[in-house]
Amino acid sequence: MSTPTALTDLMRAPAREAPVTVGLIALNILVFLAIAAAGGGWWHAVHGVQLDWGANFAPATQDGQWWRLGSAMFIHFGMWHLAVNMWALWDIGRLLERLLGRWRFAALYLGAGVCGNLLSLVVQGNRAVSGGASGAVFGLYGALMVFLWVERKQVEAGEFRWLFGGALGFSVLMLALGWFMPGIDNAAHGGGLVAGILWAGLLLSPWTPSSPAAGVRPWLSAMALISSIVVLGLVLPEPAYRLGEEVKVRQSIQRFISDDERINEHWNSILNDVQNSGASFESIAGRMDAEVVQPYRQSFEALMRASPAGAAPSAATLASLQVYAAQKAYQAQKQAEALRSGIKPDSQGTETKSQPKP
Repeated sequence: MSTPTALTDLMRAPAREAPVTVGLIALNILVFLAIAAAGGGWWHAVHGVQLDWGANFAPATQDGQWWRLGSAMFIHFGMWHLAVNMWALWDIGRLLERLLGRWRFAALYLGAGVCGNLLSLVVQGNRAVSGGASGAVFGLYGALMVFLWVERKQVEAGEFRWLFGGALGFSVLMLALGWFMPGIDNAAHGGGLVAGILWAGLLLSPWTPSSPAAGVRPWLSAMALISSIVVLGLVLPEPAYRLGEEVKVRQSIQRFISDDERINEHWNSILNDVQNSGASFESIAGRMDAEVVQPYRQSFEALMRASPAGAAPSAATLASLQVYAAQKAYQAQKQAEALRSGIKPDSQGTETKSQPKP
């Protein structure tokens, strides 16, 4: 394995010799197909669908759904996004899987991806829904550069320059593009790259008997990795709102819309009975209290209980419906009081003086 062409040969490994790489690619493709079939879009993402399937988003992830740091690695936003990431994974994955072994390679890939998504959470917070395998792939490139540097005396000079320069150039180019192109999660890319470097220092084993001794490198890498995760956790900003709060608000709004339609039907029926039935104003006022005033008050109280602690997107709509429910309850109460005073409303609710029925 110490021949100058060894790395080139490993890069051309057939699929059967890189089962983890093949499995990761297959899983990413299957998830993408499932999301697209669910309405996530083939070329242009419908972010709400990706969010439902596990994309990274501070209001959701920090609302107890920390598993999104891992699931987001398998969520892609369109065919092109998926194709670029899978091409890169296939290109470098076969080499690193052969160099590290299956389990170390899997740990590197997943560890770098999670760390990249954690940094993305710190930087982007609730400003974007993010996902993709690119953070993990950047971690592979970072690990490759560490391997090449550690084993540089055993790698043929031309191959070293080609592989190290290619990995470094690709990383720098993609990070530079991320500064100028919208929609690229540069935090996940950079975080994955640095995490891959640290994970490599921990996971690399001697390539040949002539490889330099690891020494304290694994310990230093482990300490740096743990310290970085702790620091990111400490500086992680609070999200503007929690997804659970937003879901609660939306559910309350939907329930009120349904209730409002039903209550208005009762209100119209009562107004019609005022005009056409022989019931007393007192009994009609009682119906107004029971079928309109009280339901609107209950709806108002339910809407108030749904008020979010943070700035949930639907909070403004909820506040307007709270005002609306309170006003409707007040109007219905005034109309019931008018009925008890002998004031008869017309079919539109306009009040006119009339003699009460005995």
